[in-house]
Amino acid sequence: MGKFYDVLTPALREFIARAPLFFTATAPLAADGRVNVSPKGGMDTFAVLDDRTVAYLDLIGSGAETIAHLRENGRITLMFCSFERQPKTLRLHGRGRCVFPGSPEWDALIGRFGDHPIPRSVVVVDVTRITDSCGFTVPEMTLVKERDLQDQWGARKSPQELEDYMRLKNTRSIDGLPARPHRPVTSPAPLS
Repeated sequence: MGKFYDVLTPALREFIARAPLFFTATAPLAADGRVNVSPKGGMDTFAVLDDRTVAYLDLIGSGAETIAHLRENGRITLMFCSFERQPKTLRLHGRGRCVFPGSPEWDALIGRFGDHPIPRSVVVVDVTRITDSCGFTVPEMTLVKERDLQDQWGARKSPQELEDYMRLKNTRSIDGLPARPHRPVTSPAPLS
């Protein structure tokens, strides 16, 4: 039987910090809409902001389901699993929102994460329910290394190429919901 927590305790924060990956789950309101589950790696992309608020750096990807679902209804669950000797699964249920580059909160949030060339948004989650469970069926595994293929891909693209890619792939969800809003590409100021 799992345990409920009122806040993200120091032990839970330590568990989150050791996790090599986590999963996000969202869904549209429509009964025939598709549920989305996404793996997220690179723990320098996750931050505990306070006892009941967390955030993660959302990198440019081939879809934008989470953004679309959060814009529509805000529901999200984050799940962390232990792949170490001591089994455990932690779920954070809550209400999420996307903070995009150029918004008033962006500068305060982006500094909490590692340096990645392709940030798309920061997802901030107000946690409403914190539970853990045994995780007895999750296999014990060893992390070989983190992958940096997404960062390498992004580093090879110009700002205009990234914007074009997001306009093509991140404007709507697979169910047709609006996802990432369009933003114009700004060129850096010329050197004087």
